[in-house]
Amino acid sequence: MTAPPQDLSDSHPQDLSDSHPHDLSRTALRHAGVRCAVLCVLSTTGTAAGLLLPAALGRALDLLLAGAPAAGWVARAAALVLLLALLDACASVLAGTVDAHATAGLRSRVTAHVLALGPRALTRFGAGDLVARLVGNAAQAGTGPAAFAALLAALAGPVGGVVALGVVDPWLAAVFLAGAPVLALLLRAFTRDTSACVAEYQREQGRIASALAEAVDGRRTIAAAGLQDRETARILRPLPALGRAGHRMWRVQGRAAAQAVTVGPLLQLAVVAVAGFLLSRHRISVGEVLAASRYAVLATGVGVLVGQLAALTRARASARRLAEVTAFPAPAYGTRSLPPGPGLLELRGITAHRGGRAVLDGVDLTVPGGTVLAVVGRSGTGKSLLAALAGRLADPDAGEVLLDRVPLPALPHDELRRAVTCAFARPALLGTTVEDTIAFGLTTPSPAEVRTAARRARAEAYIRRLPDGCATRLTDSPRSGGEAQRLGLARAFAHPGRLLILDDALSSLDTVTEHHITESLLAPGPGPTRLIVAHRAATAARADTVAWLDGGRVRAAGTHAELWRDPEYRAVFATRLPEEAAR
Repeated sequence: MTAPPQDLSDSHPQDLSDSHPHDLSRTALRHAGVRCAVLCVLSTTGTAAGLLLPAALGRALDLLLAGAPAAGWVARAAALVLLLALLDACASVLAGTVDAHATAGLRSRVTAHVLALGPRALTRFGAGDLVARLVGNAAQAGTGPAAFAALLAALAGPVGGVVALGVVDPWLAAVFLAGAPVLALLLRAFTRDTSACVAEYQREQGRIASALAEAVDGRRTIAAAGLQDRETARILRPLPALGRAGHRMWRVQGRAAAQAVTVGPLLQLAVVAVAGFLLSRHRISVGEVLAASRYAVLATGVGVLVGQLAALTRARASARRLAEVTAFPAPAYGTRSLPPGPGLLELRGITAHRGGRAVLDGVDLTVPGGTVLAVVGRSGTGKSLLAALAGRLADPDAGEVLLDRVPLPALPHDELRRAVTCAFARPALLGTTVEDTIAFGLTTPSPAEVRTAARRARAEAYIRRLPDGCATRLTDSPRSGGEAQRLGLARAFAHPGRLLILDDALSSLDTVTEHHITESLLAPGPGPTRLIVAHRAATAARADTVAWLDGGRVRAAGTHAELWRDPEYRAVFATRLPEEAAR
């Protein structure tokens, strides 16, 4: 089950200690594991083979020009070519598996954090943006380990090429190094510009995804209003900005490639010219000139570096967006155990800010164990927020919530979730079958307990009409809002705890069904403590105590009959008749 999201943007300062993308990059590397190391070895070995090939070809050429046997060196050159092809094929396959494992690791970590955040995640980032990050950005960030391994190999090529030029003749290396700073500046500018454009592109993608998720959620309202075209335009409004960011990325990469094409051949030409001069002075051979020309190409391999740097920059930008999610602090849990008790619920000095205002301000409530508290008030008075705080689906900015004298944050996660059960106005029905969704929880009720819970929630008749009863798949179980609420209530009844919180969980039920469930739910006798967000006077009338919220505070608390004497309280139920309220 999921609660309606609450705005927690002001409730906790964002902790940036975990926000650096290096943390998630290390996570990706851990999940890539040995495969990434093997990929790095394969890529570096391929670079080494590529560095040996010019030397082998040059030596074979010198022997052929001298009329000496060259078959051995030709064979070595051919073997190096075959080795390069084999290593390249193996590296390509391994890179795919490294990407897959790294992406899976990132998605697992970020998904776990999102679930730990609960309703906070949706409010902080939005459903569409979270999906975009978990799907697109995680996949892009997952390419980081393979891109890093490939970058190391790409760097080994130019470094090895310069060293090889120095081995042929130190003057060749000196000529190349004279122009190397220009290449370094080009690469630095490219990395900086690419990082900025990728970040902008990903932000616009997130905006489109968020707008699309909102439209999907409100599809019936959009269709009823006939505003499909307007909503389509709203969703696609960031598209021009997305296009500009994409074109900017291509321009940056194209400019870097063009600059590399300009500078690289000039350096190669300088190296070849000096090699020709050295050949004329008989300081190097014809084969060494051939090798030097090839090493100059390897040393100026900026094109390869540009591609690998671009891939690594995109991966880091994506990791940064994932790190924004993991940096948002999840609730902390304690180690204390609940003592034996009836489920005494206490809210002491509760203050909670949302959207820059105090929705709840200094609320004090005590709900004796086993009793029923109905929370009523006009729309926007903080009823659902109070219910969320009571079940620790949100934390207050000030004050504390206690269950049987133990502050909720002091409890371990599992013990808290076994002690507190919730049902909501729009329950999320999770699982494969109807039975799965009723049994969904830390404990697994027996089939008999599932049937009992369904009967208590008045969902039994609906389930009997399904093709396979409780075994019917949820996707094959069409249901109304009221039927969905009954399944949500059944899930709550199947997991009894000390505290049962119903946040408007009866709002979609017909009057007769609501009456029967309320009679069962609010019957006197032993049972959990019940906190009910009530919108109907009939529900409030059956509660032991009513808390009337107004202006962020508890304006009054007492029985429904006592509060009914106040005309402003009666105005809360303006659509209800007094005789209904008195029932």
